[in-house]
This record gives sequence, structure tokens and C-alpha cells, in this order.
Amino acid sequence: MAGESSNLRITVQSNPSESQLSELGIKSWPKWGCPPGKYELKFDAQETCYLVRGRVKVYPKNADQQSPPPEVVEFGAGDLVVLPKGLSCTWDVSIAVDKHYKFHASSPPSSSSSS
Repeated sequence: MAGESSNLRITVQSNPSESQLSELGIKSWPKWGCPPGKYELKFDAQETCYLVRGRVKVYPKNADQQSPPPEVVEFGAGDLVVLPKGLSCTWDVSIAVDKHYKFHASSPPSSSSSS
């Protein structure tokens, strides 16, 4: 009876340290931006992103389930955000977004050290 949507949780870390950001190599990640508006997005891979500027409310979709809809997640400039693979959502951008982002390969975690 565990809800599948619990796996699709967005995590937000506000104001990560400079050392954490440089450890992740965020400055070398590609950049993406968008003007204010509403965007329908589907994440086919896990994405980690760091907002340089902007403000976003994310409304996750919960199409198949009768349970209460997942909660709205809000984040903005200075936040490090992890968006899970398989998430379908609407981004309501109130302040134009500039972000660094990185998609993560979807290889099974157990096969990484099997030698």
C-alpha cells in the first residue's frame, strides 16, 4: 500500500556552502534559463540543479492516485534542488530562472562496485 509518489520527492537544500558547490563542480555544469510562465515538465532522469536566480513553485502530478495530491514545492535563487527521475510536474515560474543543471545516469546503484 506504499504510495509510488513517495519516491518522487523533490529535495531542496537552501544556501549550500561554497565548498559543497565547488565539490559538485556546479560552475562547469550546463546552464538553462526560462522567463516567467507555466511549464509542463517530465524528468526522464534524475536532475540536480542549482538556481543562480529565479523563483519556482512546482506542482507534481498525481494522475493515477485518488489520494491527496502531492504537496507544492517552492524554491529559488541559492537553492540546490534534486528532481527525481519519473517526475511529471508543472513549473510555475514567478521570477525568470537561471540555473546550472546535471542529469544523472540511471544505472542501478548495486552494479557500480561489483568487481
